[in-house]
Amino acid sequence: MIVRSATRDDIPAMAAATARSYAVGFEDILGPEILAGRDAAFFAERFADTWPRMRVADEDGRILGVSLVTDAHLDMLFVDPEAIGRGAGAALLRDVEARGARTLECFRDNRAARRFYERQGWRKEGEYEREFAGCQRAFVAYEKAVR
Repeated sequence: MIVRSATRDDIPAMAAATARSYAVGFEDILGPEILAGRDAAFFAERFADTWPRMRVADEDGRILGVSLVTDAHLDMLFVDPEAIGRGAGAALLRDVEARGARTLECFRDNRAARRFYERQGWRKEGEYEREFAGCQRAFVAYEKAVR
């Protein structure tokens, strides 16, 4: 597996992997109505502008996961559910850390993501609510100290 810069040609595979990850990871958090609108087409449209700043975990030409960083903030890190446990998430996280990512947020109730980030040395900095997909949602902010 390698972590590399995304290409425009990766958009369909990145969108499909992200949509699958979203559906599994946020099923209990967002509900079926919102998830129905977060399909591969939704993410392909979003990635049409962001792909130059995205990175992918690639295993023999198959996209296992994606990351997106803005400044020093990790905006997204998604791993295809079929690839969970194969190291794609950890590889992407090491990559974004090496590129300067120092903050991230995740849903407060996304326990799997929170365990993952905390095992990787990210420290919880606070909890808050903000609007997401038309409703107030609870989030947790994390930081990673520079070594």
